Amino acid sequence: MDFEPVDEDAESQQGELEVQGNCKACSGCQKFHLTVSKWMLPEHSRDIYLERANCIPPPIFIILISIAEVAVFIYYAYWMTDKQLMTLDEGIWNSPFTYRPDKRQEAWRFTSYMLVHAGVQHILGNVFLQLLLGIQLELVHKGLRVGLVYIAGVIAGSLASSIFDPLIALVGASGGVYALIGGYFMNVIVNFDKMIPLFGVFRLLSIVAIVGTDVGFALYRRFLSNAVGHSVSFVAHIGGGLAGMTIGYVVFSSYNQSLVKDPRFWICIVAYVVCFLFAVLFNIFLSPAS
Repeated sequence: MDFEPVDEDAESQQGELEVQGNCKACSGCQKFHLTVSKWMLPEHSRDIYLERANCIPPPIFIILISIAEVAVFIYYAYWMTDKQLMTLDEGIWNSPFTYRPDKRQEAWRFTSYMLVHAGVQHILGNVFLQLLLGIQLELVHKGLRVGLVYIAGVIAGSLASSIFDPLIALVGASGGVYALIGGYFMNVIVNFDKMIPLFGVFRLLSIVAIVGTDVGFALYRRFLSNAVGHSVSFVAHIGGGLAGMTIGYVVFSSYNQSLVKDPRFWICIVAYVVCFLFAVLFNIFLSPAS
């Protein structure tokens, strides 16, 4: 008996066409959603995402938070200083949003510091990264989950800075950005065997290159730069990244699943709350900034 050879590429293309046919998004967005599914989800979850994918609502959270950060930056760069874009000093130092050790009793500063940035490179880097990664994550996981991870990273970043770099001010959205990166990185690692090898390697190398460059620049500004002005802590990168690698990993790996029924989620929440309470007590009783 003769068998006809099977064209695997043709079967793969046919499968993609069938998936696109089930996609509810407008025709112009179908290929975009297909690309997003390949970047953000393991293979077994892509069909479910594509069947539900649509263009409404758009990724509101990450877009609005980016607009707010840019608006605050423009305000301090143009109205509160002499139009200095490269490095903002006294303007943001005296801002009610900036986290300052001497004003840490104003609890909102542990979150609001994400709205102010130290210069044009700082704001462009953070907004670019959070839009690049955050829009795709929000298309898949929606704004509530992405917002949860982002804000968890922001708070973890400021609390970590208050413990490990307690005498230094903190500005920038790096805690939230690195929470998104950390959650995505862990999902790439866990699902690596389900990816095309070169595609998985490319994603890992891209993350390492971006994080390495950004952290290197943050360390330079903190320890080596001779620029006049107030030093800015870099520890929020680490705190946000750890929040992303725990809470973010669980949230982003639970696509199409209820978080409240996932024991990993509650383990991460309990660990986060314990660290949160420790940081609060440290700031009240032990901080050298007192």
